Amino acid sequence: MQIGYKLATEQYGPQELIRQAIAAEAAGFDFVEMSDHYHPWLDDQGHSAFTWSVLGAIAARTERIQLVTGVTCPSMRYHPAVVAQAAATMALVSEGRFVLGVGSGERLNEHVIGTGWPAVAERHARFREALEIIRLLWQGGYRSYEGKYLRLEDARVFDLPPEPPLLAVAASGPASSRIAAELGDGIFATEEKPEIVRGYREAGGTGPGYAEVPMAWAESESEAAQSALKYFRWALTGWKVMSELPNPVNFEAATAHVREEDIRQRFACGNDPERCLEVAKPFADAGFDRLVLMNAGPDPRGFLDFCDADLIGRLKRELGG
Repeated sequence: MQIGYKLATEQYGPQELIRQAIAAEAAGFDFVEMSDHYHPWLDDQGHSAFTWSVLGAIAARTERIQLVTGVTCPSMRYHPAVVAQAAATMALVSEGRFVLGVGSGERLNEHVIGTGWPAVAERHARFREALEIIRLLWQGGYRSYEGKYLRLEDARVFDLPPEPPLLAVAASGPASSRIAAELGDGIFATEEKPEIVRGYREAGGTGPGYAEVPMAWAESESEAAQSALKYFRWALTGWKVMSELPNPVNFEAATAHVREEDIRQRFACGNDPERCLEVAKPFADAGFDRLVLMNAGPDPRGFLDFCDADLIGRLKRELGG
């Protein structure tokens, strides 16, 4: 069992993200996971720095902690050739501490290039082609690829690490679980559904399972819940909604009726480690062994101190199996 800390690019500016990553390493986290967005989920969040620049700065300012993208879409806004190059460079500058988390994307971030947002079947097909291109380029040498949706012509990544980064593939159902098993080294999810990991294992996947655990730390449960309601209520919409809405204003409308009691049911609100364990346990029971703590509370420093004092060790002891 490894415990990670979520760096929310939608919630904080780039310098603050770097500070949080350094503090997370000092607190004893095994890895930090950073979202890769063009837009925030909600306008109130107010940020969306370029993830790859921030990751490079974090690599230079840390020594031990792993760095994970959670997740990058390599088939729309980025061409997979660019992602393959970026990930290889990150693996080198971090001295092997980088994990490439990838997914088929959300309209929120990918529609900005003006090529439209395809239906889910096409998204999965494009995603599969993108992963094949990344794998091909990581083999070295000049490579070409002719797919239905994506192409590659005489491309070579010159700076390759001794071993390619671990490739964790986001999954939410049977189709994406199969892609993760066939082309990835691990699986990534945001829901504690046992069938996601089970489908991955049944399709032959043997790697680690990453999952985001919703928490909101504050001195009082009410303060924590109010912060999560204001900034993180989008997380209750479910993946089918999250992948389809184009802009923060649409998420504002879609979450207008989310209540504080809905937040309390989903998030571990307040400063009670027992509640944190209660919320995290279903993820561990579902088979995930890389738990990412996503703090929706108003005080990231307080949350990091809380984790350093007790929570990380307890999660590993009591959920590590």
